[in-house]
Amino acid sequence: MSGSVYKIIELVGTSEVSWEEATKNAIETANKSLKDLRIAEVKKLDIKIEDGRPILYRVRVSLSFKYHSE
Repeated sequence: MSGSVYKIIELVGTSEVSWEEATKNAIETANKSLKDLRIAEVKKLDIKIEDGRPILYRVRVSLSFKYHSE
């Protein structure tokens, strides 16, 4: 009987609109080069501020994907 193995990486996504869009950007970008994405866990949220206004939403995401030995 063989089990599955998953690798976890950490990414930072950004958006000028929202944390949700920043998360979506990170996942969609990772999906272009990684196979079998499984779980995304938001670890940290922050906002870059300029002149007292939010200008960039940033999200740190742990992302797991199935490990393939080939």
